[in-house]
Amino acid sequence: MKVVLFGATGMVGQGVLRECLADPAVERVLSVVRRPSGPAHAKLAEIVHADFFDFSPIGGALTGWDACFFCLGVSSAGMTEAAYRRITYDVTLAAAAVLSERNPAMTFVYVSGAGTDSTARGRSMWARVKGQTENALLALPFSAFLFRPAIIVPMHGAVSKTRSYRIFYRLFRPVLPLARALFPGFVTTTEEVGRAMLEVAERGADKRILESRDIRELGRARTKRASLGPRRV
Repeated sequence: MKVVLFGATGMVGQGVLRECLADPAVERVLSVVRRPSGPAHAKLAEIVHADFFDFSPIGGALTGWDACFFCLGVSSAGMTEAAYRRITYDVTLAAAAVLSERNPAMTFVYVSGAGTDSTARGRSMWARVKGQTENALLALPFSAFLFRPAIIVPMHGAVSKTRSYRIFYRLFRPVLPLARALFPGFVTTTEEVGRAMLEVAERGADKRILESRDIRELGRARTKRASLGPRRV
């Protein structure tokens, strides 16, 4: 399996990249970044592209891939709807349009969020924009799956680029295991997200919108699969 990854430097993307590199079913990973990020691995290639609103200049490099894991995103805090939509919707669809044209059989996994508004008409700005993005992805010719995690616990050194999230995890890390046990439908980990994406890319899922509980189950299924063999990073 050959995977394109967007958002590899963010918290979720760091976790997803780790799982891709550790999984023997993954042959190659292409990380698309705005500036060099530094990680080195035999499976990993990095392409630096400054304009995330137009991926047509690198269309050739985005051809011939089996899956795309789109982990790129920002917090809506303090942003206008137009600014948030430009990053959340415009960047995602700019990438998805090129990928779907070049790889119509591709599986595209998009990290959305719990509470996303599929009607795209609700009161919550971020939920509307995420809903518009999800709906547009579902209309493209590839197979799109939408991950809607709630709380994601960072593992294996993954760190959020958003200061408020870093503070949250620092303060609440001691109680997150208890919250995970009490509310399994709301708490997942970066490890489970990455493994769930790989499971969906390789085997599909019975629905297109996957909540935290679904993500956990898919991640566990990936972990238990005996044919995985040894995992390496």
